[in-house]
Amino acid sequence: MTLKRQFRMRDAFTIAFVFISPIVALYAVFGLVMQAAGPAGWWAFAVVLVLQLLIALSLGVLVSRWPFQGGSYQWARRLVGESYGWAAGWAYIWTIIIVIASNAYAIASFIPPLLGIPDFSLIEHIAVALVILVATTALNLIGPVVLKILTRLSLAAEVVGSIVLATVLLIWHREQPLSILFTSGGAADGDYLWGGFILAMGFVGFGFAGFETVCSMAEEIDRPEKNLPKAIVGALATIGIVVLYSSLALVLSTPDFGAVITGAIVDPAANNITESLGPGIAQPFFGLVIIGFAASMLTAQTSISRVIWSFSRDGVLPASRFMAKLSQKHRTPNRAIIVVGVLAIVITLLAFSEQVYATLVAAAAGGFFVTMGLVVVALFARIVSKKWHAGPFSLGVFTLPVVAAAAAWIVFEVINLAWPRSPGEEVPWYVSWSVPIGLAGIALVGLVVWLSVRDRIRAVNRDLHEHHQIAGEEDTNSAESVATS
Repeated sequence: MTLKRQFRMRDAFTIAFVFISPIVALYAVFGLVMQAAGPAGWWAFAVVLVLQLLIALSLGVLVSRWPFQGGSYQWARRLVGESYGWAAGWAYIWTIIIVIASNAYAIASFIPPLLGIPDFSLIEHIAVALVILVATTALNLIGPVVLKILTRLSLAAEVVGSIVLATVLLIWHREQPLSILFTSGGAADGDYLWGGFILAMGFVGFGFAGFETVCSMAEEIDRPEKNLPKAIVGALATIGIVVLYSSLALVLSTPDFGAVITGAIVDPAANNITESLGPGIAQPFFGLVIIGFAASMLTAQTSISRVIWSFSRDGVLPASRFMAKLSQKHRTPNRAIIVVGVLAIVITLLAFSEQVYATLVAAAAGGFFVTMGLVVVALFARIVSKKWHAGPFSLGVFTLPVVAAAAAWIVFEVINLAWPRSPGEEVPWYVSWSVPIGLAGIALVGLVVWLSVRDRIRAVNRDLHEHHQIAGEEDTNSAESVATS
């Protein structure tokens, strides 16, 4: 049984758009950015957008050449080798599963203000997040129609929650002059560059990550070698413009940056909206935020289940035969969807300590850039060695400088996210070192699993190598070459 191409260009764009979501990208990090860098932190959104577009262009080049189910797993294994590809895919799987768990937790935090009830206790919060995970998994099992409906509903929510709301704040509730964008407001205690702006770039980088997840569904998308590069670049550019506009409105409508920077106002975005428009407007706004997070969560589960299915099709995961089966009706990997839901539940159950939960989320941020780094750096090496042949989407003479700049940005961001800003001072040591610890944990578990399937990985490598020799070419764009199991 083969996959069904049931998504068009507009669906690919919408999925990429909704996974990041301007609401999620902005409201998840706005308070952190302002506390780190003050009003001038707004420039971090602009700088990081340009740098992330370099990554999007680089990944567009890759998916155009190899439009296969599994995204980074398939690209990395063809760029370097099976074990390298396995490691890239393994890191990506756990990155997205942690993101799914964090989204469920975030949705649960918005329910009390939406309903006007007291905040949940930690146990209640975890329980509600688990219910959300079960519900999302059930929706995903219904079929692609649910994904299409919810993503389009999320687009409408984005228009109201981002563009319309920002316009209202700019026109009728502006509190600050434009010149405030060039001041820190006392943030970072004088260490503005390293402790302020560069730290803010780390937060924004996480907010703008995930646009590439739709590439994991390449074999379900019409003409993916042409449509996916346009979808991921276009979605990221559109989201970036919306976030720049919305964040500008939030900065200029903030009456007291001192309270934001000191932490007296924990969520400046929600506070601005409540103070400017009243609680009657704020409650429906939280409903829009929930829709944005829910759609992002659904698309994340959909895409990462395809990566697991791609692994399973090659037989390089435990229980591969079980997870490689497609549903009869929609030809979707429902068993892989269930596995993702179960693993996200396990991650959520680990969140009974707020510090542990923060550690997991930080690890996800690092995981995004490590995974992208594995493929972009390998692409850079392939181009430099003159062994790269472009697909239908190509940057021509700009390919090398764009990929080189993207690789440099990724390496910088991994160091930025992993570097402990305050070891042993205000937070426990394991929180300061959360990214290295989280990535080390993923790598350790991955090593154990890899050892259990390495013979199969080697067999797949031989099969793929023999296929290329028979074809008389270094690699192939044929989807059949992926299915070696």
